[in-house]
Amino acid sequence: MSGLPKTMRAVGLYKYLPIDHEESLLDVEVSLPVVTETDLLIQVKAAAVNPIDAKQRAPKPKVENPPRILGWDGAGIVVSKGEKANLFNIGDEVMFTADLSRSGANAEYIAVDQFLVAKIPKNWTFEQAASMPLVTLTATESIFDRLVITEKDKGKSFLVINSAGGVGSVATQIVKNLGLIVIGTASRKETQAFTRQFGADIVLNHTQDLIPQLEANGFGAGVDYILVNFDPAPYWDTLMKAIKPQGKICLIVDSSALVDLRPLKDKSITLVSEMMATRIKYKTDDRFRHYELLKEAAQWMEEGKLKCTLKKTMSPINAANVKAAHKLLENKTLIGKLVLTGFK
Repeated sequence: MSGLPKTMRAVGLYKYLPIDHEESLLDVEVSLPVVTETDLLIQVKAAAVNPIDAKQRAPKPKVENPPRILGWDGAGIVVSKGEKANLFNIGDEVMFTADLSRSGANAEYIAVDQFLVAKIPKNWTFEQAASMPLVTLTATESIFDRLVITEKDKGKSFLVINSAGGVGSVATQIVKNLGLIVIGTASRKETQAFTRQFGADIVLNHTQDLIPQLEANGFGAGVDYILVNFDPAPYWDTLMKAIKPQGKICLIVDSSALVDLRPLKDKSITLVSEMMATRIKYKTDDRFRHYELLKEAAQWMEEGKLKCTLKKTMSPINAANVKAAHKLLENKTLIGKLVLTGFK
């Protein structure tokens, strides 16, 4: 790590506070992260903001020292690496997801395991690349590893609850490429247009009962797959009615309330959950899969099969802008992805 500074600028927190509190996120200076033998040290050029950032920052009685740094995906340049990190070279331009147990991407440098990294697609900017890793991995794991969808499922129906979000817009593209019929849900004209832009065949209004809308579109018998990118509790009865016998449902958001699992049995429904960090958190034997999926997705991006969902950028990366980004997330009015770029 010769030639690198000993400290770096970052946006961090000591206390978990409401976003409007003046100390909710602060400009800080901290030591460079420690690089383990399979890590890459990446100079951050752009960092995305995701709902999980706001969730992790939510008020709780805990104090951090040194400050905690959020930001769970981004893009930058490899500037150093551990002795067993053999998948990338110094100077590579890469995109990455971060490890929730370590410091995140709202900093000048981040250390991440090489399995969490892929090269930036050719002709993509750092900002574009930073917007994709977390949502893409969540979508690909949901589709391929949890719902086990393949090209053999061409023609089947796939309902995406909240299809205008980051994961929803990526999942829509992937299953459309596999030949499935994609049914999205969105309520505003602009979000409905956004989800159609990324391949939804049908868009339902999720502020109204979905069952009559499914029936009106020829899906009275139900759908084969459902990806739920929202709190499943208020949708639970609808999900049980909307899924076909022997269908599969994947949840990516925690339920705000207890739900009744008994209806699953009558239809022999498969219920699965997806958490992008599972393989890394528990150091599973198949954690290399994380790298494989991200690498394959980067190839789709280069080929134009997976389009960027970036809709807003803010510069520079500082406490004021990260706070503004968190506010937009918490207001739930954001369409597509938001990326912060550059330190000044």
